[in-house]
Amino acid sequence: MFRTPVSDLRLRVLEWLRDPVAHFPPQPDGDLAEDGVTAVAVAARLGVPRTVADTHLGLLADLGLLRARSVRGRTHYRRDDMRTAEVARLFEKGW
Repeated sequence: MFRTPVSDLRLRVLEWLRDPVAHFPPQPDGDLAEDGVTAVAVAARLGVPRTVADTHLGLLADLGLLRARSVRGRTHYRRDDMRTAEVARLFEKGW
């Protein structure tokens, strides 16, 4: 986790996923709050290609900050608030 460069894009995604209903339009499949948001929706919001969004979302999922779930063949990403709080506490303690 500590080798991963901080990215403004990833920080924005984490913030948006705190309240996905407020930051993303409804999706045809899956509930925003319960299932999460697709890479297509994140890419549109960031204004980047889907492959770029996939890379950032995959990294956040690998770090455990996001949970990935398949809904009708599409991967939806949801923020893991417990893991995010753990990481925040590490940094508050001077890690």
